[in-house]
Amino acid sequence: MTDTETLKRRVCDAIDERADEIVALAKSIQAEPELGFKEERTTEKVVSAFESVGLPVRENIAVTGARARLGSNDSFRAAVFGELDALVNPEHPLADPETGACHACGHHAQIAHLVGTAFGLVGGGAIDDLGGSVDFVAVPAEEYLDLDYRRSLVEAGEIEFFGGKQELIRRGELDGVDAAVMIHAGSDVPERRITSDFSTNGFVGKFVTYRGKEAHAGAAPEEGVNALNAAVLGANAIHAQRETFPDEDAVRVHPIVTKGGEGVNVVPSEVTMESYVRARTVDAMVDANAKVNRALASGAMAVGGEIEIEDYPGYMPLRTDPTIVEAYDRNVRSILGEGVLTEGNPHLAGSTDMGDVTQIVPGIHPWVGGFEGSVHSREFRVVDEEMAYVLPAKITACALVDLMTDAESRRALRRAREAKPSPEEYLERIRAFRGDVTESYLS
Repeated sequence: MTDTETLKRRVCDAIDERADEIVALAKSIQAEPELGFKEERTTEKVVSAFESVGLPVRENIAVTGARARLGSNDSFRAAVFGELDALVNPEHPLADPETGACHACGHHAQIAHLVGTAFGLVGGGAIDDLGGSVDFVAVPAEEYLDLDYRRSLVEAGEIEFFGGKQELIRRGELDGVDAAVMIHAGSDVPERRITSDFSTNGFVGKFVTYRGKEAHAGAAPEEGVNALNAAVLGANAIHAQRETFPDEDAVRVHPIVTKGGEGVNVVPSEVTMESYVRARTVDAMVDANAKVNRALASGAMAVGGEIEIEDYPGYMPLRTDPTIVEAYDRNVRSILGEGVLTEGNPHLAGSTDMGDVTQIVPGIHPWVGGFEGSVHSREFRVVDEEMAYVLPAKITACALVDLMTDAESRRALRRAREAKPSPEEYLERIRAFRGDVTESYLS
């Protein structure tokens, strides 16, 4: 049996040998951004990369997406994730001129990390020494957007959930996985820095429709019921709730109006909104969501209109696993040196469907440097290609070598997984967030 340090050197050498391919793949994906559950070209590129090293691949695992497996020993299974989808920011210099899609969240770097890790473990001949198997999973639809399209997929029975990892859980793709790993681009972190141990908010997704009665806005406004006024009052009522949200719950509510009326000379009869209600814990999510629904309904009551609120499961809070963090950090220090890791356990108010994975599987979701500008902004770009695309693959591959060759680490991860809810229990809990509220005061 090969000693661990020799094995890790072989893995890193294999990644270095294909570093140019890894960078080229990331740039190719960045040049052709696709939105969630539409990532056909991106999936094809990942499949081609997996097949180039002889990995068997299953495609269309959740509408799009792909999965490759290294090894057949299921005594311990690790999964490495990479997200395929882009977001929408038409102002980004690399945005698709037709769709506004762009990789301003760094998912193209995640795919480089996913494929690079596979290249390292395959090329380094690691599988015979790992005592288990590794799944490499290209996941669709992490960004919670383009929601009308996703609702059409729900109505057609093609998906149940808006998030790709949620769909994978529902479809049984994570059954038997003992540890899950991925990375994410850091927000405005051009230097070589990594934050490995942190938590995030979860959230509930909302569609809101206010209905009133149309009338001529100039000649006879008194004959109408202004749905836009109801929406404005509902939004202001949310603002009045903010002082009731405890600071430690990290509640964030940020509605947008997606339809404001039919015409400027017509009293708006239908106004639509979307919103998230985010919080640090599930209990805080439930509490804040009830307050927000009550506030929104008050706008309809005030003007004598009607409101329909459709709540959809968003994402669950992320919690990292200490055993994986310890192995990951050890390899960060080995590969990048001291002083690179963020100290402490910060809480981030954003959300990710990797949080759903960590509800049922021990996981980790490090933020890595090499990126300038805030994620999702027009200024977001890669400034250190090796850090953004190559070095994280080395760290993850070496961390997996440590975890999978150490019996105590495997036992700790198995105990951690067994202490978590089952996939069935998770699905029952998240489905409880689905709900409809309709209140009418129309005469």
